[in-house]
Amino acid sequence: QVRLVESGGGLVQAGESLRLSCAASGRTFSSYAMGWFRQAPGKEREFVAAISRTGGSTDYTDSVKGRFTISRDNDKNTVYLQMNSLKPEDTAVYYCAASISYRTLIYYTRPGQYSDWGQGTQVTVSS
Repeated sequence: QVRLVESGGGLVQAGESLRLSCAASGRTFSSYAMGWFRQAPGKEREFVAAISRTGGSTDYTDSVKGRFTISRDNDKNTVYLQMNSLKPEDTAVYYCAASISYRTLIYYTRPGQYSDWGQGTQVTVSS
């Protein structure tokens, strides 16, 4: 099990940027594939981005491709989500998630594939 703590959320105007961070506890961070999800009021939690345990593979939902970048620093036990050109429809609570991975290039895109979750950080984009 790994403990995850997100930070970096806030209120920004459309077109601006934010970088979310997710710090993980434990010494086996490099064994986990990581993902970012978001949940807007009244909507289901949706996949945003994922990264394999080594960072060699990534994936994004179509609506954020070209604007968001997921990355990780295994020495710092941290995964990041750089969000550029933010839009009002990006407003949501953003969660990071972790899943043990036994293959270096595997990542996951469904919430049920993740075993550990952070508490979430609010991102609000005004128009």
